[in-house]
Amino acid sequence: MDHSPASPLHLLIVDDDPQIRSMLAEYLSTFGIEADGAEGGAAMRAAMATRDYDLVVLDLSLRGENGLTLCREIRERSDLPVIMLTARTELADRVVGLEVGADDYVTKPFEMRELVARIHTVLRRARGGGVKRPAAAGGHELRFGNWRLNTTLRQLVDGEDTVVPLSNAEFRLLLAFIEHPNRVLDRELLINQARGRDLDVFDRSIDLLVSRLRQKLRDDPRDPTLIRTVRGEGYVFTGAVEA
Repeated sequence: MDHSPASPLHLLIVDDDPQIRSMLAEYLSTFGIEADGAEGGAAMRAAMATRDYDLVVLDLSLRGENGLTLCREIRERSDLPVIMLTARTELADRVVGLEVGADDYVTKPFEMRELVARIHTVLRRARGGGVKRPAAAGGHELRFGNWRLNTTLRQLVDGEDTVVPLSNAEFRLLLAFIEHPNRVLDRELLINQARGRDLDVFDRSIDLLVSRLRQKLRDDPRDPTLIRTVRGEGYVFTGAVEA
């Protein structure tokens, strides 16, 4: 959804605590951000069916369907940015959230101004630093096998012209591989490429990101043909890349 400078952002807050939904919506409104609330999965789907949103703020520990399940569902259907709220600080929870496609994390308790800053940062990344472009033809494309990666629109397209949604971290990781074909890339380099400006990416989460990227590319993890593991060193992209 494109915005003129005066047009407000539209966010969806998915949290089963009505006080948190109300507090966040009221605070965000002081920054010109409109926010709707949803208490769970059913309300989230109903809201998204009737309105286009720029970003979803999603609580991890929801009653019923948890935030990870809903984040995975969002990511399977679109590239809508997702910021997860969590009271958990364990590394494993953040890694799993990254694996299912979250764009960023904010750990409770948090400063409200920090959330606003992260919202704007994630949206800048999602829009390539400017206004979000519609999913249409055009832009610079890199081809490998039956795949096309449009680096302008940030879209991965298969041989049947179907767009495969990528999270921001997945896009940056795939672009790093494509820009360095047939070269072993170590984890440190891939971490720096995938994390973006503010997103935390950890050593083991790179393995999870690669696994998720292989799934998107339909690359058999038992015998991958595009992204191969080099034991003790990192990964190598073996696809033939054409501009």
